[in-house]
Amino acid sequence: MKIDGQCHCGAIAYEAEVYPDSIRICHCTDCQQLSGSPFRANVSAPAETFRLLRGSPKSYIKTAESGNQRRHMFCGDCGTPISSSAPDNPPAYSLRVGSITQRAQLRPVAQIWHRSALRWVDSLSAIPANEKD
Repeated sequence: MKIDGQCHCGAIAYEAEVYPDSIRICHCTDCQQLSGSPFRANVSAPAETFRLLRGSPKSYIKTAESGNQRRHMFCGDCGTPISSSAPDNPPAYSLRVGSITQRAQLRPVAQIWHRSALRWVDSLSAIPANEKD
């Protein structure tokens, strides 16, 4: 599926082909801290399809609990997370679903690192919801 996306302020824009059946919700403590949220949704894009259209993301390398190193890219102006990948010559990018224009069409197929999930996450549908604030 062809997608495009951008950061919140518009300084970074990109496009890619993603695998819609690769969307996962990650509950790891790194994703919680990096997103400022209880979890993060990611979708895989082969490196050869990922193309920056505007801007130059900032990045840093983080060593995860698994021991794997990941390069995290984000907008240096507004802080929007864009992706993570292997530090060098990545075969794919893990794009942050929240920055993708077509995010409403992307449905998660799995949850990972669920042992770190906040206890109330699985009962979100029971919490009253308002269409607008």
